[in-house]
Amino acid sequence: MTTIVPVVNPVTGFSHEEMKSFIRKHFEDFVNRQDLSAADRNLAPSFVDHGDDVPPNMPPSVEGAKRYLAAAFQRFPDIHVKIEDPVAEDDKVVVRNWWTATDSQSGQKIEFRGIVIWRIHNRQIVERWAYLQKPHPAADALNP
Repeated sequence: MTTIVPVVNPVTGFSHEEMKSFIRKHFEDFVNRQDLSAADRNLAPSFVDHGDDVPPNMPPSVEGAKRYLAAAFQRFPDIHVKIEDPVAEDDKVVVRNWWTATDSQSGQKIEFRGIVIWRIHNRQIVERWAYLQKPHPAADALNP
């Protein structure tokens, strides 16, 4: 019987399957569990966020990511992201995602989708590119 050993990428320190699991767990901890310390564990000190969703006054760094999510948790206390279709290639993982939340100021249920690309080096996230829809009323909120 032949055993298939996953190939570990020397740049990332992970196999492609491990890379996908790592990113899925990062989303689960950082967003869904609202664990801001996940950024300190998973993002490299040199992390750069190239996402089009990063506010202009927010540094594109580990600290900026934590501030951005902390503000989101205040405004959208039930925010949740579902990861769909993760794909790993070379040192990157690409995911489609679906975000849902309730705006604490208006009570409006919102949703949006996006594509996020993560680059991994030495078992940490070093770069992020995000392309997200503008949040809009959730489909179930339109059809009560």
